[in-house]
Amino acid sequence: MRTPHGKFPEYHSSADNLELMDPTSLAHSLTTCLSVFYVLENNRSYCNQNPKCEPQLGRRGLYREMGGRDTKLQETAMLWVLNLSDGQHNLLDIAERSGLAFETVHEAAGLLLHHGLLKEVPARY
Repeated sequence: MRTPHGKFPEYHSSADNLELMDPTSLAHSLTTCLSVFYVLENNRSYCNQNPKCEPQLGRRGLYREMGGRDTKLQETAMLWVLNLSDGQHNLLDIAERSGLAFETVHEAAGLLLHHGLLKEVPARY
């Protein structure tokens, strides 16, 4: 799929075989497909159960006592999820708008859901 049609003679012929493929490119394609499936299977919409006031993340143990880069990223993701969980935005929307990885946003939503700060909104098709 990376080489345009007609650019190598083996294209869609009996001479087309796995020796023409680069294992690194195959691994990259597999990783990309798995990432897409992960997003498709885990993309949900939520509604913030406490939208009008401070969610008190500290007393729920969601703010860490110790600093660190990953902790700060997770806290930032939780705030983004709480801010945009209005039932209209899904996790992919939040990840794109915040610039955070989908996996980070998904993990944050899981923590918030576990602590009763979010409620899943049924999917609309």
